[in-house]
Amino acid sequence: MCIIFMQMEKQNFKSLISFKNTQNSSETYTPLVNAMFAYKNNPCTGFHIPGHNRGQGVLKEFSSLIGSDALNLDTTDEFDNLGTLFPSTGAIDEAQRLASAAFGSKRTFFLTGGSTIANLALAFGLTRPGDKIVIGRNCHRSVLSGMIISGANPHWLMPKKLDNWAIYGAVNPVELRKTLEENPDTSLVWVTNPTYEGVVSDIEAIARVCHEFDAALIVDEAHGCLWNFSDVLPKPALKCGADAVVHSLHKTGGSMTQSSMLHISKTSRFDEHKIEHALKLLHTTSPSLLLLTSLDAARAFLSSNDGALAIENALDNALYFREEASKIAGVRVLNSMSNVSFDVTKIFLKVEGLSGKRLESILELDFSIEIESASDEGILILSNIGNTQEEFDVLIDALKKIASGNYPDLSYLEEVKFMPLTAPKVVMTPREAYFSKKERIKKEDAIGRVCAEVIALCPPGISVLLPGELIGEEHLPYLSDFSEIDVLVK
Repeated sequence: MCIIFMQMEKQNFKSLISFKNTQNSSETYTPLVNAMFAYKNNPCTGFHIPGHNRGQGVLKEFSSLIGSDALNLDTTDEFDNLGTLFPSTGAIDEAQRLASAAFGSKRTFFLTGGSTIANLALAFGLTRPGDKIVIGRNCHRSVLSGMIISGANPHWLMPKKLDNWAIYGAVNPVELRKTLEENPDTSLVWVTNPTYEGVVSDIEAIARVCHEFDAALIVDEAHGCLWNFSDVLPKPALKCGADAVVHSLHKTGGSMTQSSMLHISKTSRFDEHKIEHALKLLHTTSPSLLLLTSLDAARAFLSSNDGALAIENALDNALYFREEASKIAGVRVLNSMSNVSFDVTKIFLKVEGLSGKRLESILELDFSIEIESASDEGILILSNIGNTQEEFDVLIDALKKIASGNYPDLSYLEEVKFMPLTAPKVVMTPREAYFSKKERIKKEDAIGRVCAEVIALCPPGISVLLPGELIGEEHLPYLSDFSEIDVLVK
């Protein structure tokens, strides 16, 4: 199993930490960062895109807001010997190769469209109309979008439900085996690990089952990009037998928002050139060098001694907060005592008498504290590489006041649901439904009709309804933000 994390005293925990920070020259060398320094320090007279010309043609207030250096470095991959993304050349190519070595992949692609573009490209490049794909029900909506593009036929695998927490749990390898036995023509399995709340599946066991049935495995590990750099965090999917892995470096790895990586494993069954071709078709032809450079910087930082200390700090803070929060009467923290394997840096908790959304609102309005997200039962807190213990002390103090205070819940929040835990009743493929004739009707009139659009709120981006799914009364509590939805014409 990739990980079974058990709560332990901080002293014992720290004794197990063994960071992979050999600190050789390839880990600290940053070809793209260096190339951007050269670009910044050796300006040319430019007559090309972007038209603001290093910040000279923008609103002064905007320039003041984000800084002249950011505008000065806002360029694309066509100028000043920075290299190109597709095909990868120059400093960009070198940075991708270093990332591939750091994460242990056969090939790594830099992306400026978030992990969404990775999921779209994997679906578009690796599946065809009618291909049967087994997908975890808690997949990101971009995987559904990929099915619409490719025409593949998804078969839904339900992860375990943690009903007391109103979140999804792990994918059961035994259930996966049953699914593949019933669907022997499955060519691909696609799972999300960890879940948004940090619950971890046994990817090694899942990979063995997949390959036993001659099915490839994609792991959307968007929220697990730190795992490669700590022996305490869960074992990364690239080392568990996955064929392709998606990492959102911008989520927890320190790169800029919208930057991600797509890895092809050394033992992958996939043709990397098919994936590259799909990326060429779907990815922007004007990638931001700021975003690409931030990926180079994030890789170097996570591989360095400073990065190792930052990860250790995140782990220490997570354990410290878990211990202190668990002492507060009325506060419950999801931990190993719940028989769940998880990433310790993702902390899901709830306060008795308050919905997750109400707790989120109190923290923001009364204490100026912003958390990652809230669901029906609780809230998600991230212990990031950029957080300090002092910040967690502020949060602990706020939770003590909330738990001992007189904060009533709000009835309208109790009636609204935020995490869809329903098994879809599918009557046609997402592509067939999406391109069928449709009409827009009031949601109350949609019961018994076939959905014609992807309905998924971010975070976490898990679909409430997907094209081709039969709409039931059980969906209505999840549609509070919608007055009308697209359905197929009868």
